[in-house]
Amino acid sequence: MAKFLLPLLLCLTAAAELRPPATPLVVHDPYFSIWSFADELTTQTRHWTGTEHSLAGVARIDGKSFRFMGQWRQAPAGVMKQTRRELTPTRTTYEFEQAGVGLSVTFFTPAFANDLDVLSRPASYVVLQARSADGSPHDVELYLDAAAHIAVNTPDQRVVLSRAVAGPLDVLRAGTAEQAVLAKSGDNLRIDWGHLYLAVPRQEGVSARLAGQALRNQWAANGEWPESDDLETGGRNPGVLSVRFSLGQVGTSPVSRRAILAYDDIYSIQYLQRNLRPWWRRTGMTALGMLRAADSEFGALLDRATKFDAELIANLRQAGGEQYAEISVLAYRQTLAAHKLAADIDGTPLYFSKENFSNGCIATVDVTYPSAPFMLALSPRLMAAMLDPIYQYSSLPRWRFAFAPHDLGTYPLANGQVYGGGEQTEENQMPVEESGNMLILAAALAEFSSDTAQAVRYWPVLSKWAAYLKEKGMDPENQLCTDDFAGHLARNANLSIKAIVALGAYSKLAAKLGHTAAAAEYGLAARSFAQKWMAMAADGDHTVLAFGQPGTWSQKYNLVWDRLLGLNLFPAHLSASEVAHYKSVQKTYGLPLDNRSDYTKLDWIIWSATLADNQRDFEALVAPVHRFLNESPSRVPMTDWYWTHDAKQRGFQARSVVGGVFIKLLTEAGVTKRWAGK
Repeated sequence: MAKFLLPLLLCLTAAAELRPPATPLVVHDPYFSIWSFADELTTQTRHWTGTEHSLAGVARIDGKSFRFMGQWRQAPAGVMKQTRRELTPTRTTYEFEQAGVGLSVTFFTPAFANDLDVLSRPASYVVLQARSADGSPHDVELYLDAAAHIAVNTPDQRVVLSRAVAGPLDVLRAGTAEQAVLAKSGDNLRIDWGHLYLAVPRQEGVSARLAGQALRNQWAANGEWPESDDLETGGRNPGVLSVRFSLGQVGTSPVSRRAILAYDDIYSIQYLQRNLRPWWRRTGMTALGMLRAADSEFGALLDRATKFDAELIANLRQAGGEQYAEISVLAYRQTLAAHKLAADIDGTPLYFSKENFSNGCIATVDVTYPSAPFMLALSPRLMAAMLDPIYQYSSLPRWRFAFAPHDLGTYPLANGQVYGGGEQTEENQMPVEESGNMLILAAALAEFSSDTAQAVRYWPVLSKWAAYLKEKGMDPENQLCTDDFAGHLARNANLSIKAIVALGAYSKLAAKLGHTAAAAEYGLAARSFAQKWMAMAADGDHTVLAFGQPGTWSQKYNLVWDRLLGLNLFPAHLSASEVAHYKSVQKTYGLPLDNRSDYTKLDWIIWSATLADNQRDFEALVAPVHRFLNESPSRVPMTDWYWTHDAKQRGFQARSVVGGVFIKLLTEAGVTKRWAGK
């Protein structure tokens, strides 16, 4: 298997400059999401929420033990020296050297956004490669385990361990005894149904065991390995799924082994009271079948990932420079892992986001909006799958408002809006925000994919939202916008831009669909409103936070769609003057959201930077974001809400909205065609 790893190690093209606040290891969806919250892999691995989701690894070199992954009490082993950490869109690789042996540990998730079958498969590979670093042969054994508590929400839940055979694989399994499928919803939760799997190809020197966590210490201390499974588990000692790789004498030629970590949730989402299967299960595939497929396709997927990563990183560098590319690479897997892809009863793909450490909402429209550039650039089919459940829900009689909803419930239960007034009142909702988001995204999907089928199907609701914005959007009432943590704001100038651009987007979409009267009516309204906006928002060399508030300012990130959709409603000098002002007021770690506070939103900075008409200005606004990620003391999966003066997390983490950084890719001609089928 060494031949599979050599191209991998040669093609890790992302520069090592960026120090991730947290590093993705095995990340698939809001429940199966394991990270390292430190620079070294020899610390406790965690779920994105911070709860321990323990992976452990030990190397025995010539009879001496050295820990290379994880942390546990009283581990009788030294610590391998970590020499390198590298990220690409689909892989994270660590390298170590100790006692004359070099060890490479790669976490490989074939997260191809445009290949839904592979993307939805909840399986990651852990690839271990050992070689002699000093030219002399060494006796090497490797140990790897995954704690069964990855399958529980709280440590008091009882776990059942079992094993199976899947073709050439030995398979270990863990899951709760209760198996309460889709029984609860909320934000700070872990999954407690379905099963965690650790699978290894059956070959000489490979041995898999179910055991208590004491096995880690036992093996590290003396290499002692149980003859059979030891199921002394329960309560706070739920056990481990463990495997030993005896490599024998290792010389300068690398020796590779691999394992597969997977999680089968059986049912993923409850949507309008019906339980939906994960996409990969829609045709009846079982967990063991999924593992067999993952194993048999490993080589082809690794080769594909090597090429994909190199090409995407090159494209990102071309679009926005080195620092922009590094930010985007870190955002890649996080964006996908904050979603779940399910199959509707008719086989339609439905893609649901979760508001991680925000409020736990599912399919939130103003979370879909900032993450959309990722989908539009790399997978328009996912974009359509994100919008479909929102359209369906909005078309039901139960949604009685003239504007678009905020959400569909609390993850993983998408049974109806819970935010603000829910389905009952307009109080604390986001009428202009969400209606503008949906119209812009409908037009963007048609623009970047030429797919108008969804817009045709839901034209009545799109037209209803356009009428609402024509009446209410130019000078918004005292409403919330997506930045709801800042509170209500009347006459919000950036929200007004969203409404105006949305009306222009609706006009362009109407023309594309042959609705000539609507195209003319709403195009005229958008142009008229844009002229009024310029007069109402002017404040010297920049524009105001809210109409009638001179001496204020804010990021006008919504303006970016005027350019991306080719609407040309606003003069080019508006973007130029805004960017110039942003450069003059940005702080050490980024551009504040507006004049009211020093906090910011990472995604919106990249959108505002994309208003720049030259690379120098774009990079000037991006550089502090890169510095924030490098220096933030908040070691969590990339937060999008932080303080620009001290780089500390203000709130939120591991959210899908970081997909918004891919917006610069949308300025590249033919970007969707370039990545279709990759």
